[in-house]
Amino acid sequence: QLQLVESGGGLVQPGGSLRLSCLVSEPSGFTLEFYTIGWFRQAPGKEREGVSCISTSGDSTHYAGSVKGRFTISRDVAKNTVYLQMNSLKAEDTAVYYCAATVLSDGDLSKDEYDYWGQGTQVTVSS
Repeated sequence: QLQLVESGGGLVQPGGSLRLSCLVSEPSGFTLEFYTIGWFRQAPGKEREGVSCISTSGDSTHYAGSVKGRFTISRDVAKNTVYLQMNSLKAEDTAVYYCAATVLSDGDLSKDEYDYWGQGTQVTVSS
């Protein structure tokens, strides 16, 4: 069964940076390259929204307009890990961040396309 574990969340000042990690574990032997991995976030009182995703090939990425130019998604296949580098953080970036996986080769930022989810990691941007 596919498992995803997020890490790297914490408290950061506005304008600061943070890097989140998503460790993808597949006991059956499938590699990271079998899944599109997405990052989502949910702030209190708001719906979960897509932030970024990276395709199975790793050469296609998508970003929400609110984070484009500030966030970067990447992966290390050897480590089965997907990263979300977050720069120029704003207070409105405060949320619980989740990583998720789908077998679609090139998914988008719709949460309904993703079948597997991590537990989430809290990111708080505040002075």
